[in-house]
This record gives sequence, structure tokens and C-alpha cells, in this order.
Amino acid sequence: MYHLLKQFLFLFSPEKAHKLALQLFGLGLAIPGISHLLSYIYKPDTHKPVKFCGLTFKNPVGLAAGFDKNGEYIQAMAALGFGFIEVGTVTPVPQIGNPQPRLFRLPKDEALINRMGFNNKGVDYLVEQLKSLPKLDVIIGGNIGKNKITPNDEAINDYKICFKKLHPHVDYFVVNVSSPNTPNLRDLQEKEPLKALLQSVKQENETFETQKPILLKIAPDLTQGQIDDVIEIVTQVGIDGIIATNTTIDRSNLKTTDTAIEQIGNGGLSGKPVQVRSTEVINYINQKSNGSIPIIGVGGINSPASAQEKLTAGASLVQLYTGFIYQGPGIVKRLVKHL
Repeated sequence: MYHLLKQFLFLFSPEKAHKLALQLFGLGLAIPGISHLLSYIYKPDTHKPVKFCGLTFKNPVGLAAGFDKNGEYIQAMAALGFGFIEVGTVTPVPQIGNPQPRLFRLPKDEALINRMGFNNKGVDYLVEQLKSLPKLDVIIGGNIGKNKITPNDEAINDYKICFKKLHPHVDYFVVNVSSPNTPNLRDLQEKEPLKALLQSVKQENETFETQKPILLKIAPDLTQGQIDDVIEIVTQVGIDGIIATNTTIDRSNLKTTDTAIEQIGNGGLSGKPVQVRSTEVINYINQKSNGSIPIIGVGGINSPASAQEKLTAGASLVQLYTGFIYQGPGIVKRLVKHL
């Protein structure tokens, strides 16, 4: 069924197709009986719960940030059986992101290139969406970032604003300093700024009676030395874990022609081409830290084998985005069944 729908959706630009698919899905769920039908078709059979950072996940398969930036489709995605859903990246004030076109398909590589630029409706809008949700059997994560116009030396304030406003409404947080599409954002992955940022967010967390797990999302393009710094900082500051990895700026070994890649231009590459590197990063962190740092694995997961690869390397949970686009909602059930 999804194969036919995908052929239809791929007639549109990627960004239009994304919006159209979510709108159609949302409308479908409003029809009596459709949600039960979708649950019957797509929801996984029961899975042994996974304990991670003090939370209990009903299964280890999650939806990565970027798919539902504004928390508008959490109920729809929960109906597909995800064990957790990460919303955002969200910023303190709304921003339109980079000019379109900014999302591109690479079908030969089962990949996407995006330079969205943290387009979102702002943290206040996301909070209202979360407050309006009925009680759902799904863990919700909040992925936070800074506004494009905020200089790096003031970035801590942006992260703290998002953290404070979202704290009552999400189960865990992700500090995103690894998107390649906000100018100079990745500079915050350097040792001193990263340490200062994480310390500040952790201190903000300690002002709440109930503290929420904090994870750091890192790029696959970090050097071994930079990953060593990340491990040291995460351990010293005492945040709860790492998400490995975000999109890559690497363009090597693609099946898509060089000419087509040049025409697309800048952006973060996701999907199958990042699979090996993200697994390498997971394995390195796990080995270097002696398994002491909890990890969520993301990057190139499009089959049970590629998901199991992440778990074997040291991840406890996995997330989908591009694989979900290419494989369809049935992939959640397949992954949960075989992991």
C-alpha cells in the first residue's frame, strides 16, 4: 500500500510531499475506525520494555527529530507504534528557516539532503501542542536549539529558554549543536563552548523538583579527538547520554552523480550513506567509555539488520527519519518484531 502512496508523493517536491502525507494521515485518523485499522496494520506486537536513562520505553524504535518539528502530529505518529517520538528542533522564537528548495531526495542512495535551517513555529507554539495532547502511551523528547540570529556567545540563553518552557511537557531533552544548516552552530561542539552549554542546561535542570534526562546530539563528521572531548565532557558534566548521529556534510561514495550533488548544494546528508559512519561513532563511544554512556543510534536505519547493527555497536535505542520516508510506516513493526 505504501509503495503506491510513495509513488504519488514522490511526484511532489520533498517538502510538499512531507506536509501532504502528514495532513492526509491526520485527516484519516479523524475518521471513526481509521485509527483502530491503522493500529491493527502497523502497530507492533508487544515488545519487552527498554529501560534507558531512567525512562521505560515500550519498544526501542523512535522517530527522530526534524520529522515533526512543531509537535503537530504526535498522536498520528504514536498510532504507528513508535516507542518514542522526538519533536523539534525548536527555538525560542519562530523562524522560517532557509530559502526553498531546501529538501532533496537522492533515490539511488535512499538518502535525503536538507538545509532546512531549524524552521519551526517557536517553543511557545510547541508547548501549546503538547499541552493539548491526550494521554499517550509514548515517550516524548524535546530537541532544542538556538535561533539563527542569536550569536554563539549568547546561545546558552536560547537553550535555557527552550529547556525551561518545555520541561513540564516532555520526558527527555536533546541539545542539538550538530546541525550543519545553522551558521556556526557546529562550533558549539568544540570543547569549551560545549562544556559551558551543557553545564548551564544541567544547572537549569537542577532547579526543577523532577529532573529530566539530557542527551547531546553529535555530528558524524567529528574527528576522533573531538569525540574524545565529547566523551570527556559528557562524563564530567554528568549529562545522561548521546544521540549518534546527526546528518553529514560528507558526499563520498554516493550513487547519485556529482553533477546532481553540485546542483543541490549545501546541506546535511541522511539515510543509507551515513549508516556505516554513524555505527562507527556509536561503537567508538561505547568502547572508549566502557559502555558507561547511554546511546541512541540514528543514521541509515532502513531494515532490521541495520537497526540491529546499531544495537550491537552499543546503542540501546534507535531512531528513524529517512528510512521511514523510503520504507513507509510498516518499517516500525518490522523493526520491533526482529530486534
